[in-house]
Amino acid sequence: MRVYGAVALRGFRRYATYRVATLAGVFTNSVFGFILAYTFIALWTMRPHLGGYDLPHAVTYVWLGQAMLATTAIMGGGFEADLIERIRTGDVAIDLYRPADLQMWWLAADLGRAGFHLLGRGVLPMAVGALAFPLAWPGRPLTWGYFLVSVALGAVVSYAIRYLIALAAFWLLDGSGLTVLAMLSGTFFSGMLLPLSVFPGRLGTVARALPWSSLLQVPADIFLGRRSGGAVAAGLAFQAGWALALLGAGRLVQAAATRKVVVQGG
Repeated sequence: MRVYGAVALRGFRRYATYRVATLAGVFTNSVFGFILAYTFIALWTMRPHLGGYDLPHAVTYVWLGQAMLATTAIMGGGFEADLIERIRTGDVAIDLYRPADLQMWWLAADLGRAGFHLLGRGVLPMAVGALAFPLAWPGRPLTWGYFLVSVALGAVVSYAIRYLIALAAFWLLDGSGLTVLAMLSGTFFSGMLLPLSVFPGRLGTVARALPWSSLLQVPADIFLGRRSGGAVAAGLAFQAGWALALLGAGRLVQAAATRKVVVQGG
């Protein structure tokens, strides 16, 4: 476990070195936060309590989305491009010879990335939003703890999805198509565009049951107090269940890939 802790720390430090990129990301998140916030204000002024949210909660949801965008890699980004390239070139063979599990190695690195983005591109946009709008904050310290656990589980679910996409490169040799599909799915089904409770009928039911809702919708509901008591435990269990299922699927695909591998150029 000390090895994976060191890998996570290295992942944190790797992204911490890109200070200009981080500031650019904060600026971009803040700009889109203002655009979406005023869009939500117009929408909720016409439709008060849409999806069960009042206006302060809807605006807070916008800024939570901007804070979580990089943290849980809603639109992708992180290790998967590196892993796909290593599979394409054959360098992944070196990774498989390491005295460390391939899946756990990349998970540790990605959690380090997520930890940095939570601080670097999560806290600052929320602070900007709080200066401009009356946001709804949790009233109990325990809620903050549940929220952070939910964010961590969301980061694991996000990693597990992207790991499966990266492993597809063992057979496809190019993961760009699946990467774009995952980006679109994450943007839509995480609740990034609108809270999933706004989605009508079966579409809303299906969207809330898919793993992408773990990336934003579940943490946001906990933060905003829409889940309390047993509902909080159910939300965390939902995220943990998807994390285990997707990590298990990744383990099976990894085993198949290491038995029969066709790598371009290697």
